[in-house]
Amino acid sequence: LPQLLPAGTKVLRLMPNLPCVVQAGAMGFARRREEVPESHINIHTGLSGSGVAYVYLFAEALAEGAVKMGMPGGLASRIAAQTLLGAAKMMLETGEHPAKLRGDVCTPGGTTIHALHQLEKGALRATVMNAVEAATNRACEMAED
Repeated sequence: LPQLLPAGTKVLRLMPNLPCVVQAGAMGFARRREEVPESHINIHTGLSGSGVAYVYLFAEALAEGAVKMGMPGGLASRIAAQTLLGAAKMMLETGEHPAKLRGDVCTPGGTTIHALHQLEKGALRATVMNAVEAATNRACEMAED
């Protein structure tokens, strides 16, 4: 883009995500390459721009699990959303690493550790990491076009 503009034109590249609509989004920006490497914008795209969809998919799966067990869909969706909101708020306000907060929820032999074991067997962590990588790589490809 800078090559297409008149010399001296300042360029500000922004990558907002959908929650910006409700003033709760994350927005990455690069003003000068010395401050923020351009490659971080593409990583931000994979993490946050596309990441919103990952969270929606996870929320949908949470709610569908509750529906499978007998809870009404609307209630399940609202509880899933509140659960994600509360978890995100804990991360932001405590500054704790997600692994620490996750560990705080687990009790020996409890429901959470059993559920997490199932998620690990399904390779949730690796699958999400692969999704961020795929979206970042695609953002890099698109930036070259």
